[in-house]
Amino acid sequence: MLRKLSIGAMIGAAAITLSVAPTATAAPSKAPAPRPVLQTTLYYDDSQAAEFQDAVAAGVKVWNDNVQNVKLVEAQPGARAEIQIIADNGWPRAIVGPVRPGGRVQVWFGRQAVTQGYDTTRIASHELGHSLGLPDMKPGPCTSLMSGSTAGVPCKNPVPNSTEKARVEANYRTGATSSSPFAGSLVVDAP
Repeated sequence: MLRKLSIGAMIGAAAITLSVAPTATAAPSKAPAPRPVLQTTLYYDDSQAAEFQDAVAAGVKVWNDNVQNVKLVEAQPGARAEIQIIADNGWPRAIVGPVRPGGRVQVWFGRQAVTQGYDTTRIASHELGHSLGLPDMKPGPCTSLMSGSTAGVPCKNPVPNSTEKARVEANYRTGATSSSPFAGSLVVDAP
């Protein structure tokens, strides 16, 4: 429907008439409500990680930036943590989870891999991946975090690929208590 507005000014002998279409008002659309994320919080203790505390913090950040169903938080001194990280002179190794609140797994941040030139953030992220229920996927490319040492010393990728992220999300979806077939296994990440 058009409305006509007359402007009372005359230009020459003609009056100016404007036709204006009414503004359409759209009904407010209802976006679906976002699905609530039921996040599991797991605490880690890096007080025995020695010179690798910064690498552990970087590995924790990688996981916290890439998954929603689980969050890793540094435990207060003296508090019990689900993930205990210990520096030692061997190869990096870990107990495979998925660890649950109140449970406990250990990660050994082995200096042997660092001495050979492997990236410390990748090591930390990889070993934390074990705590979250991911087994090794060896051999594998650098794009697979869980390929570990088989990706070679030049590989610096600390980020899980989409399959690895999805598996961790599934491990912690709605606080589920499902377990990996590898849960409780000790994996040593030597080449």
